[in-house]
Amino acid sequence: MQRTIPFLTALLLTTPALADWKPVEKIANYAISGQTVEALYVSIGEKGPVIGKDSAGNERRAIAHTNFKLTWQRDYQPQAGACVLKTARPKLIITYTLPKPAAKLAPAVQARWDAFASGLAAHEKVHGAGIVDMVDKIVAFSVGLTVADDPGCTKIRAELTQYLDQLSKAQRLASRDFDKVEFGAGGNLQRLIAAFLIGK
Repeated sequence: MQRTIPFLTALLLTTPALADWKPVEKIANYAISGQTVEALYVSIGEKGPVIGKDSAGNERRAIAHTNFKLTWQRDYQPQAGACVLKTARPKLIITYTLPKPAAKLAPAVQARWDAFASGLAAHEKVHGAGIVDMVDKIVAFSVGLTVADDPGCTKIRAELTQYLDQLSKAQRLASRDFDKVEFGAGGNLQRLIAAFLIGK
C-alpha cells in the first residue's frame, strides 16, 4: 500500500539514527533580479514562493520554503485473526525552495548575498531535519504494530492514520513556533535580514 502525505512542517526534536532509509533532498531555486541588496530583497518579496493568502485575499509569499512528498510501501500480514505491520518503508523527497540572483553581482554585494543565502539554507535545513525526525518516528511506531481481531487489516490502518494525524498537527504547530522565534525580535532570521540589508 502506498499513501501520499504532502504537507509543510518542522518538528524541532532530536533526530534518531536513520534505519534503512535515507531522504532525497532537492533544491529548487527561484530567480530574483537586482544589483543592490535592496533591489534583491524587493525581488524576493515579489517572486518568493506563495504560501497562502492573507485576510484580504492577497497572496502571501515567503523568502524560502520547505515542503516534502512522503509515500510508503507497507506490508500488512493477517496472523491468527490479528494483523501485523511487518515492514514500512518510506520514500521521502524534501524540496527546499530558495532564492538565487539571475545575474552576476558585484563582489561586495555577492559577499553579503552569500552570507544571507547560507543563513536561509541553514534555517530551511532545520525544517528538513524535523521532517526526517517525523518519518523516523512513524517507522518506529509502524514496524511490528499489531492489532488483535483484525483479519482484514482495517483496524490497524485506522490506528496508524490516527497516529499520523497527531504527528502532522504537532509538526505544523512546531513549524509555526519555530518561525515565530526565528523572525521575532532578536531572532536569527531577523538578524540575518538586517545584516544583509544594512551590512552589519
